[in-house]
Amino acid sequence: MLFVRPGKPSDLDDLERMARETGPVLHSLPPDRERLARGVQQSTDSLESDVEYPGEETYLFVLEDSATGRVCGTAGIVAMAGFSEPFYVFRNEVVVHASRALKVNHRVHALVLSHEMTGRTRLTGFYVDQATQRQSALAAHLLSRARILFAAQNRERFTNDIFAVLPGITDATGHSPFWEGVGYKFFKRDFKQMEIESGGRSRTFIAEMMPVDPLYVPLLSEDAQRVMGEPHHDALPNYECHLAEGLEPDKFVDIFDAGPVLTCVLDVCQSVRLGSVRHATRGKPEGGCMPWLISNLYTTDFRCVTVMLPETPPATLTLPPEVFDVLDIAEGDLVRCAPVGGLPA
Repeated sequence: MLFVRPGKPSDLDDLERMARETGPVLHSLPPDRERLARGVQQSTDSLESDVEYPGEETYLFVLEDSATGRVCGTAGIVAMAGFSEPFYVFRNEVVVHASRALKVNHRVHALVLSHEMTGRTRLTGFYVDQATQRQSALAAHLLSRARILFAAQNRERFTNDIFAVLPGITDATGHSPFWEGVGYKFFKRDFKQMEIESGGRSRTFIAEMMPVDPLYVPLLSEDAQRVMGEPHHDALPNYECHLAEGLEPDKFVDIFDAGPVLTCVLDVCQSVRLGSVRHATRGKPEGGCMPWLISNLYTTDFRCVTVMLPETPPATLTLPPEVFDVLDIAEGDLVRCAPVGGLPA
């Protein structure tokens, strides 16, 4: 059985393995054991903190196979993006150039450096290994959307506005057409190096080096224009999970590779809007025809699984004994549940 839980120091070997397996470079999952260890510790400290409102907390979750103990995926939440420094994205704008004398009126697509995502909760660091995705169509949904159940249970830890920046188009060697057409001209560094050094688009040097004036899209190369707003192929499972949850591509793209920025209000997310808290009893579920996310109500010991239940489950959920064991709950305990939905027909 696959289940989601907070990351811990004993996961470092698996985290490092996954960091080196990823297709697109992820600054949130760097192939650096020391940085990964700091991320795990920051998550542990955040979970153990008595939080009244969101701040600089970060949370790291992993996907584990209960049969083998192997960690096969990871995903995170940043309580407030840009807590100490602004979080930068490009905003798509239309600039009007007009001349009455020449009888000319042109609307020109432009990119403007923006920090409108600063202060919002960010979904980040998503990765599920290929073997697990092939074995389970639910794996990506479980890992990605368990974070929403955790946020729903711990509302004081997060803002109501959430977003995610997905990796943009790069080739097999890590070459980014958009970076070559824009970022490299200002930084003179390769894409992989800057992706890691950026630390999540909240570094002072971004404002120091990136253009403050509108960047006119028609002046960019065709390759750079073509990939704007397009997710990397390896990011498509997470992209689909976000869409099913209710996040949508907005008017923003990433400043480095022009990957899509998806936004939503937490209250509108499917797992919050259609979710509920119910009592659980041990037994064999009957009439299970669709997958549901089921989580306990803990914080430091958060767990989440998927279970096949009726389309309209009863007030008291009947869950298999092995689910009780994984969630570490007792007879009659409350659990949070939400329909998965959004799966391909």
